[in-house]
Amino acid sequence: MTALRSFVFLVWFSALSITLSLLFWPALLLPRGAAIWLARTWARTTFWGLKVFAGIGFEIRGTPPRGPVLVAAKHMSMWDTLALSLVLDKPGIVLKRELLLVPFFGWFVWKAAAIPIDRGAGAKALRQMSAAAGDVLAQGRPVLIFPEGTRKKPGAPPDYKPGVAGLYGMLEVACVPVALNSGVYWTGFLKRPGTITLEFLEAIPPGLKRADFMALLEKRIETATAVLLP
Repeated sequence: MTALRSFVFLVWFSALSITLSLLFWPALLLPRGAAIWLARTWARTTFWGLKVFAGIGFEIRGTPPRGPVLVAAKHMSMWDTLALSLVLDKPGIVLKRELLLVPFFGWFVWKAAAIPIDRGAGAKALRQMSAAAGDVLAQGRPVLIFPEGTRKKPGAPPDYKPGVAGLYGMLEVACVPVALNSGVYWTGFLKRPGTITLEFLEAIPPGLKRADFMALLEKRIETATAVLLP
């Protein structure tokens, strides 16, 4: 039954994504607000289908931050990006530059929220990312980063990259950690029924030393995530 419901959701999700992309491609030529509206509409309708066809709901714990702040989230599935782009207030999202090359999806992400990073560019990439993130903060919007850089299976050993510490130090703003358990229910093709929990944790104030910040960030996210896992 899980495989069948997952297949039905996949068909519906694919049809939805293609239809929205083809109908609203002119949003790429309009101001950024049009692409943001489309992204939020896509997320909402995706979650509706996820609930109806796959039996997956979600709950938000804690208070989503507002204004210029750095948000560092655990990353387990595609669900995370959709949910955080919907719950946060027009965030700028740090992501791999390669994703922007994906037809329609990448183009809309670039228009709406992207802070692209070239992982092979070293210190130059950090400076470019910091400059783009600074522009987002100057607009009163949050910056979202997944500090492990890629999706992790539930319970997998953590692997936090130094980029988040570099961004935290350069931006000089508070960092809000985020724990979640989406990987228990959204595992690639399979969608297991249940309720995904996304939890905003206590903010880390600006000004900590690099090592202290990294240790505290990992501790808060991993401890809270472990509680959310079965």
